[in-house]
Order: sequence, then structure tokens, then C-alpha cells
Amino acid sequence: MSNVTKVKESPNITDEMLAQLTEGLSTEEDIFGREGLFRQLQKRILERMLNKEMELHLASERPSAGSKNYRNGKGHKTLRSDSGEIPLDTPRDRNSTFEPMIIPKRSRSIGMLDDAIMALYSKGMTTRDIQSTVKELYGVEVSHTLVSEVTQAVMADVQEWQNRPLDKIYPIVWLDAIAVKVHKDSRVLSMNIHIALGVNISGRKEILGMWISETEGAKFWAQVLSEISSRGVKDVFVFCVDGLTGFPQAIKGVFPNADIQLCLVHMMRQSLAAVPDKDRKAVSADLKKVYHAPSEEAARNALDEFTTKWDSKYPSISRKWRLHWENLITIFKYPHDIRKVIYTTNSIESLNMVIRKGIRGRRIMPSEESALKLVWLAAAEASKRWTMPIRDWPAALNFFLILFEDRIQNVA
Repeated sequence: MSNVTKVKESPNITDEMLAQLTEGLSTEEDIFGREGLFRQLQKRILERMLNKEMELHLASERPSAGSKNYRNGKGHKTLRSDSGEIPLDTPRDRNSTFEPMIIPKRSRSIGMLDDAIMALYSKGMTTRDIQSTVKELYGVEVSHTLVSEVTQAVMADVQEWQNRPLDKIYPIVWLDAIAVKVHKDSRVLSMNIHIALGVNISGRKEILGMWISETEGAKFWAQVLSEISSRGVKDVFVFCVDGLTGFPQAIKGVFPNADIQLCLVHMMRQSLAAVPDKDRKAVSADLKKVYHAPSEEAARNALDEFTTKWDSKYPSISRKWRLHWENLITIFKYPHDIRKVIYTTNSIESLNMVIRKGIRGRRIMPSEESALKLVWLAAAEASKRWTMPIRDWPAALNFFLILFEDRIQNVA
């Protein structure tokens, strides 16, 4: 005998039923207006489903010893939907244990409206802009409170993502910060959202986390790195960072075996900042000879030549390069194929560019939480494109496996 359960077929809506429903309707307002057929059908169907849920809820409680729960009148709520507002009579029970599924308690919308609000919010639109756009698209007036309730749901996702376990090893991690302006304590403050972007063993980029603070200091970065470690990261082979004072010490305090490479693009920008246009091209070309050199020794010779040629005009440039030399020459430890991946923070700067584009509609964030939500949404959108390993990853991974074989085995 077959054990297949027969599925109840949905009732067919016949032409006669449609004709009866639409009889006498002649305008768009009759069908889709505030008192139109479509909204009335939505109201009746939703109320019927709520009442059915209540029946099932009361029936499930009756077997319980001493349960005397029963209906206790009706409540009233206005539900916002894609087609407009729907006034509903909602059933209540004496014990207040009824939790409807079709329209959860405290829910004020149904359909695509929440998705529309989130999509607009993720584009950096203000609450006022969202209200105006929703009104224009759907003919529905949404309150500031509703927009806040819908977007607040993102924070649960942000917190879960921020606390998720991480891989044990990330061969490369870039650290950088993006500046935002935030309302706080009746003031507008410049704050930094710190971002850690890693490359996992598979060669795919992954955002490890985001943190917000008023300053971008080595002390704060040390806290960030400690959190990354506590979430499961045991080793990082190379950190790629800008020239923030104290950065190397902060990294070594948590990941003592990691190599540190200062971003050469940042160094170039800082070096050329005080060079007039007439010399900029020549100075830039001579500096590139340093980090494009085939070896550390050749790089040192190129810097000596730069010093001889340019110190009479710009002595601070070679002084700065020598000061940071230890963390500028890390690239020469690695094969040519992966040096460019290491010596620039282009990967995280391209992410920052996407984030800035996503939040450009918000010149000033209403709160730290709003700033994190918006940046997280923009970053999540950017990460959807990271479906392939970074360029030349197989060669890079093979080198890492040879050079750091003992470290990989220790954390496996």
C-alpha cells in the first residue's frame, strides 16, 4: 500500500466567482483604491488566516492540565503593504500566549515593503528620502519608527557576523580605516570604521570584521587584533598596513611571527606630497626603482642613489624610507608573482571605494550604530563579487606552504 500522502489541491477560482467579485467595478480605484476590491480581499483573507491560527493555538493548549485559555476579543492594527494600508481586526486570547505566524506581533508591514525599505536604506538614503520614495512607489506613508524597526533588524545580522568564528590561518590580512562623520552627544564627530580584510587558504577575500572608534590608533588596532585572535585566528603570514605609528608593535604583540609590509602606495603618496609638479614625475620614477628592484640589496642601492640625487632638495623622503626600511623590504622575501598583492593595500582600498559609494548619500550618520549598519550593508554587497581566488594565488599558496610548513602544521 502506498505511503504517499495526498496533497490537498488549492481551490480553483472559477470565471463565475471572478465575475461575481468584479461585478459593478469599472475604475482602477474600484479595484486598487483604499476601499477597493483588492484591499478588501487582503483584509478578509488575512483576518481569516489569523482566526484559523487562533483556533489551532487554542486547540493545542486544551490538552494541557488546567488550561482555560480562550478568545478574548479583538485588537486593531493597521498593516502597511505594497498596495497600501490595511486595517485589521486581530484575535486575542486571555493568556496572551497567541503568537501568529502570518503576521507576527508588533509587525506593521507585509509583502515587499520591508525589502524595499532595506534596499533603499542600503543605498545610503536618509529616513526622509525612504519615506518619500516608498510613498511615491507604493502610495504608502511609512513612519520614521517603521523605517527604524525594519533597519534595526540588520544589527542582529551585523552582530552575528561580527562574532562568527574565523579560520585558523589567513596568509594575508590588510588593515585600514575609513572615516565617517557621526552625530554623538549633540556633536558631529569624525570617527573611523576599522576594517580587516583577509585572504583565506583558498585565495578568496573575506572581511574579518569592522570596528568603530573616534581615533585610528595603534592601541585600538591592538584591541582589534586581539578580538580576531579570540575568534580563532592562530596565524597570519603577512599584514599589509599603512604607516601608522606603532602599527608594527601592535601587530607583533598579538601575532609575533607575522611579517609586516607597509603599503608602498601610501609611502609614495606621503613622499610626493611636498614635491612640486616639476619634479614629481622624476622623483616618483626613482622611488619606484627601490621597490621594483629584484632584491633587497638592489633596493638598498637604489635608495642610496635616490639619496645622492635628491637629498639636497627633499631630504625628508629618504629619511622616512630608511626609518621604515625594515617593514618596507618584506616583499623581497616573496617571489615576484605575489609582491604586488602584498606591497599595496589596493584590495582593501577598492573595498573602501565601494563602501564610500554606498554611503555617499549620508554626509553625517545619525549614530555609530547607523554607520556600522550602512557600512556593513555596502561591504556585504561588495563581497558578493568575491567568487574567485585572487590573481596568481596557486603560485602564492605553493610558496606559503613551503616557507611556512611548520607553522601550518602547528595550527592544523
